[in-house]
Amino acid sequence: MNEQTNSILNTRFNVFLAIGHGLLVFFERTGRLVKFIARALYHCFTPPWFPSQLLRQLIDIGYYSLPVVGMTALFTGMVLALQSYTGFARFNAESAIAGVVVLSVTRELSPVLAGLMVAGRIGASIAAEIGTMRVTEQIDALTTLSVNPFKYLIAPRVIAATLMLPFLVLIGDIIGVFGGYVVSIYNLGFNSSSYLSQTWDIVETMDVVSGLYKAAAFGFIVALMGCYHGFNSGRGAQGVGAATTNAVVSSSIFILIFNYILTQVFFS
Repeated sequence: MNEQTNSILNTRFNVFLAIGHGLLVFFERTGRLVKFIARALYHCFTPPWFPSQLLRQLIDIGYYSLPVVGMTALFTGMVLALQSYTGFARFNAESAIAGVVVLSVTRELSPVLAGLMVAGRIGASIAAEIGTMRVTEQIDALTTLSVNPFKYLIAPRVIAATLMLPFLVLIGDIIGVFGGYVVSIYNLGFNSSSYLSQTWDIVETMDVVSGLYKAAAFGFIVALMGCYHGFNSGRGAQGVGAATTNAVVSSSIFILIFNYILTQVFFS
């Protein structure tokens, strides 16, 4: 009887031990992330800056991400128009398609999909690049040369992503709405002037601006997660691969979480 009681007590103790260990690890990682965010923000707003690094990141994040964001927005708008027509035709509400397309693209789809696509492209690239520099001790070499790694590596990427993603989303808004327009006019047989009139009548400034604010937040998240996981990468190729994967996954999760939070703030 005593052995059975001891076994039950040991099992319960092990459960509480595992829960406590998990909580300690969670708070430790959260504290490390918060400290990293605070340092990154501080170095983004204080000199010295590295204009050449910032310009390079602006081009890499903004210009070279245009094709993937544009293609995503185009086909998203086209599919949205088709799916909306399929559903609304059952209720004889085809006239609402123009409003659904423009509101869905500007408020949600363009910023979220652009953020996810940039996370897959830029977040992974940042994590791999900085992680490789960590493994090959280039970051330690920068410190030895009295160059702050946060100033030289992290601040330009965070600033560039935060500035460029709203421009990508704005272009994505135009392309996405255009994709819905093309399908509605040439495939579904809508009147061009009527479709454009309905689009202009229903869209408001806040619909577009809210998406741009979301885009800035998502750009900050993507760059920050890429830098954080790359900067804290493990040793060897396996560590860099894990950092790259973690950067994309964590960026995607935080984008979806903050998308809900920002939507609640703007449209509650």
